[in-house]
Amino acid sequence: MRDMKMRAQLKAGITEVKALISHPMETGRRKNALDETVPAHFIQLVTATLNGKPVLEAQWGTGVSKNPYLTFYLRDAKVGDKVAITWHDNRGESGSGEIAVTAA
Repeated sequence: MRDMKMRAQLKAGITEVKALISHPMETGRRKNALDETVPAHFIQLVTATLNGKPVLEAQWGTGVSKNPYLTFYLRDAKVGDKVAITWHDNRGESGSGEIAVTAA
């Protein structure tokens, strides 16, 4: 499992969720110093839940940069609610993080 930094802040009835995911996000087209192709390694699916209920699903590909930064907004979340984000990549690796909503 890789690192993920998250923040979820409630302000004026809207919760802003931010996540920074540590991942190499290789396209499979880059060459290394020995002129060998670096194998593809990228996140394919990202899901987010609020108190266990799905609120976001994103399908990513090779066009997303290294260590992707994700921001999205939620309505009807309250301080203390749990936001969880899970990702799966093309090599079968996955990662997840969970955080409680705080007041801004």
